[in-house]
Formats: sequence, C-alpha cells, structure tokens
Amino acid sequence: MIHDHRPYWLKNWFGKFERWYSQHFISHQFEFLGHGHTLMKPWNIRVHGRHIAAGNFLHIIADSHRKVSFSSWTFGEHQGHITLGDHVLVCPGCRFDSASSITIGDNCMFAAGAYITDADWHDVYDRTETVGQTKPVVLGNNVWIGDGATICKGVTIGENSVIGAGSLVASDIPANVIAAGNPATVIKPLDADRELVVRETIFSDPAALEKSVDDIDRYVLYHNTLLGWLRAWLFPKRGD
Repeated sequence: MIHDHRPYWLKNWFGKFERWYSQHFISHQFEFLGHGHTLMKPWNIRVHGRHIAAGNFLHIIADSHRKVSFSSWTFGEHQGHITLGDHVLVCPGCRFDSASSITIGDNCMFAAGAYITDADWHDVYDRTETVGQTKPVVLGNNVWIGDGATICKGVTIGENSVIGAGSLVASDIPANVIAAGNPATVIKPLDADRELVVRETIFSDPAALEKSVDDIDRYVLYHNTLLGWLRAWLFPKRGD
C-alpha cells in the first residue's frame, strides 16, 4: 500500500491495543522493562529465559515474517544474560542469543536481521556439546548495527561506531569508527568535528513527542473513512 487508508480513530485504537498487549503479555517476560517502551506488533516478539532486561524507551518493530527474539539459555554451568540500555531501537528480524552475557549500551540501533550471539552453540570438536565456547559481548553507547550484520562471541564494539550491513564481526571494533566486511575491519573513523545526535534527543520531551505524532496522524488520516479502508483492503487498486 502506498497510503495508510485507516481512519484516525482506527489507527488510534490499534495503537492502544498494541500498548495493552505489550503490557499484558510481553513486559512481564522481561526481568525488567523500563518506562516509555514502544513495541510495534508485539505478538511477533519472543522473549525466552531468565535475566533479560531493557531500559527506558525501548523501541521494537516486529513483523509476522520477521519476528524479534531474545533468548537466554540456562544449561549446566551456563546462564545467559541480556541487558539493553535506554533508547534502544530493534528492527524486524533481530535475534539476541545468550549463554553468558550480552550488554547493549544506551541509544544503540539494530537494523533489520541483525544477530548478536555470545556462544558457538556447539563445540567445534564435540558436536553434541550444546553451548560450546561462550564469551561476553559488549556494545558501547550509540552503536549502530547494520542490516543483516552478525556480532559473534567475545566482541566489544566501542561507543558511536557503525557496523556495515551484512558484516560479520568476530573481533573487537574500536570506538568512533565505521567498520564493515567479513570479517569486519575498520573502514574509516567518524568525523570528530561533526556533532553526533543520538536517539535520546527524540525523547527529551515525551509528552510533546506524543502530541506531535498524534497531530500528524490526525492531519494525514483526517479524510479517511471506514468504508474507504475496507475497500482498499478487500479490493485494492493501483495508487492505493
């Protein structure tokens, strides 16, 4: 669809339903979940295991074809931990799997299909060994992980760094650089003379942000009707 044909009241109701579903079914699966979270299509979010926590203003976008999952494993001597800071963005298809520790800083962003793991999940020589080797993963504040990138066990990524789409990160990446490739290597440093604007600035005034989004919805969807939405859904035509 080119346009959102829903009437304003329907989109508003759907948003309230998402918030109710998030609070009733998803939030309690986290060991801790801060305030101000936005979980879009939360029925496509999977949270499995203990010690999974997220800070304030977590934003997850999920989809039926690209679910988002957080899994911490308890197996023998292994116990996974996943901790996300404030203002983290997680896009469709992202997976976080932990058998020891994954620590995500504030304002980190994960593009669609990113995968973060702190274990091999099978031993190299004993393929019956369930977890294999495991080492903690640490991402500093403001790290941006590109579409389809994989972050492997034992990796530390310094603050503000960007990982290019499709990269395989198997060793540490310093702060304030752009890295890409398989295996990922530093491409260039960030420009130290340019101001870095991070995600938390969006949420500096949550009430004003909510009103701004609502005003936009009212303006864009003002002329939409229920019959028009049903027609576009059941009998779509070019230009819809």
